[in-house]
Amino acid sequence: MIDLARNEGLWTVTINRPDKANSLTAAMLDDLVSIAEEATEARALILTGAGKVFSAGADLDEARAGLATSPVWERLSGAIACLPCLTVAALNGTLAGGAMGMALACDLRLAVPSAKFFYPVMKLGFMPQPSDPARMVALIGPARTKLILMGGQKVMAEEAFRFGLVDRIVPPENLMETALELTLDSQAAAPDVARGIAALCGKPLG
Repeated sequence: MIDLARNEGLWTVTINRPDKANSLTAAMLDDLVSIAEEATEARALILTGAGKVFSAGADLDEARAGLATSPVWERLSGAIACLPCLTVAALNGTLAGGAMGMALACDLRLAVPSAKFFYPVMKLGFMPQPSDPARMVALIGPARTKLILMGGQKVMAEEAFRFGLVDRIVPPENLMETALELTLDSQAAAPDVARGIAALCGKPLG
């Protein structure tokens, strides 16, 4: 249910469980971690979802069984954040809960106009993974982070763009084309140059 396509230096990762709103099981998270930890030789990585939802977060049954507080979420976002290549989250729809950590860890975030963003862990009685609030604060500031994490607000794509949570809003039919276009220079660059620029931009390379 995690699809990986490799085209030379470009890795495209698709969460493919649209019948369950791309909710993530432990097995799917393990697959995502394996891909992220193996992608150190990729020139660029695009992360997206199948259907009209990027991901609803943890599968509800597995969340109740402990997945909601598993360290695998933090391992995944950490692996993505440390990749030396350009990482782009092509958000084809709504993004909820712990799945937001993947997008926050990417270098760039594109979203379709219908996308919504929310992270209702407090209402559900869970703590967010430690790096998620820190990355969100770095992008949108502490007050807006509290609006989402403590105020329980659902943020639509336009507001998310104004906040700085997403970098561009793209029509659904152009989403993957735009994501690909953003990776072209990174794919063509010498790896040491791309890594050096990433480091100058403050990226914590693994």
